[in-house]
Amino acid sequence: MTGASTGAGGALAGVRVLDFSGLLPGPLASLMLAEAGAEVIKVERPAGGDDMRNRRPALGSSSAAFALLNRGKRSVAADLKAPGAFESLRDLVASSDVLLEQFRPGVMEKLGFGYEAVRAVNPRIVYCSLTGYGQSGARADVAGHDLNYAAASGLLSLAADADGTPSMPAAMVGDIAGGTLPVVVNVLLALIQRERTGQGCHLDIAMADNLFLFEYWALARGFAADLWPPPGRNDLTGASPRYRMYRTRDGRHLAVGAIEDRFWGELCDAIGLAEDERTQGGEALASAVAARIAMRTADEWEQALAGRDACATVVRTVAEAAADRHVRARGAFADRVVDGARTIPALPVPLADAVRARHAERAAPALGEADVASLGTRPAVAP
Repeated sequence: MTGASTGAGGALAGVRVLDFSGLLPGPLASLMLAEAGAEVIKVERPAGGDDMRNRRPALGSSSAAFALLNRGKRSVAADLKAPGAFESLRDLVASSDVLLEQFRPGVMEKLGFGYEAVRAVNPRIVYCSLTGYGQSGARADVAGHDLNYAAASGLLSLAADADGTPSMPAAMVGDIAGGTLPVVVNVLLALIQRERTGQGCHLDIAMADNLFLFEYWALARGFAADLWPPPGRNDLTGASPRYRMYRTRDGRHLAVGAIEDRFWGELCDAIGLAEDERTQGGEALASAVAARIAMRTADEWEQALAGRDACATVVRTVAEAAADRHVRARGAFADRVVDGARTIPALPVPLADAVRARHAERAAPALGEADVASLGTRPAVAP
């Protein structure tokens, strides 16, 4: 757990987070808090710990995915179902600023760690409950994953394949955009509010609810004019030739986002689209653009578009994007996760340098590497 810090203590230095979450959304949220300087103590079951530990490929004693999500945290092994579990963690509960949990509604209460029980010990605690559908409502107890939340929110309906099948999301939008990021924002706001009121609060974060934010344009059209968009019929979901994917000669793709006239004109000039072709509408125009783009390889288009404000980008693989010279120059992958003799780049969390506690190398914790007594009753500076 040691590493050379390359910056100050971070915006959250001295803040202690007690993290009961597992897998992706909660641990990613507490990772962001840890990277901002908070001391994060991960509470895991003694037998196996967080399920993410067992994923593949491995990195040292656990999985690479676990290492990325839990860099710089501590781990306490505790059987929450055992008699006296709350009392065994009482000092940690009392000394923490934030508690994050990701169980279904009611589970923490059954275990003796519900908000009222925790608040009785620590009235200043910011208690954050992260679930798929929230603490109340008809779906509160329904199981789900990222894809289910995107389906329930209507988000999947907005983009469809040629046969009308909703497209599979390429990213964990529900978990990260609907869960992780709202957790971080709300926890920080609650900590600021606590400075004014002296009191903590209970945060109810529902991943499915938060995905409505990404449908702002569909909601505006629907609520204001009853123009609810059918799949693929909006300018941002494939209806406009100015905003879609085009195949190159070598089977790769060019992502075109030339919405404004000045960018569209620049693109048309770059691909050699004739003036009479530019006046065509709908699919005729899209077909003309596709024919031009199909005449060159992705590399050739990258060279041809260099220096032009055309809003057209070759679709890179993840490996290509991670190795991109711009990304490297920005230092996105400068920090490292270590496990014994092995090291890989750390996850580039979206925190500005001005608020981060920069550590060149940090490890993810071994299961139960810290005991409660060793952690003390007051927050320590993150290692």
